[in-house]
Amino acid sequence: MKFSKILIIAASTILGFSSQTVFAKTASCEIIEQGKTTFKNKCNFEVFGGGSFYLTNLDTNKPLVRNVMDVTVHVVETGFAEVTGSLKGGNNSRWGKAKRSGACWVGSDFKVCAR
Repeated sequence: MKFSKILIIAASTILGFSSQTVFAKTASCEIIEQGKTTFKNKCNFEVFGGGSFYLTNLDTNKPLVRNVMDVTVHVVETGFAEVTGSLKGGNNSRWGKAKRSGACWVGSDFKVCAR
């Protein structure tokens, strides 16, 4: 009896994780920082749940912009997100809060778009 409960719990956990599985596709991406376009090209677009996603360069060994390897848009409530970047070397940089505008997320001095 105990073994079957453990098996059920393990299966539920695995199924729970698989429903959160990341999937990647190529998107047309644009990143604008302080009014200047710093990236406008195809990129990897990976969704990780609740409308949140992150963007990376198609060549994952190269930065997306400057020394930023990826940009993450983490939806915190409908229409609003927290945007961060992972720097080369592993540190994170907080870009700030953003509001959704179509396929873009607009912050105080940046805009992240993925179509």
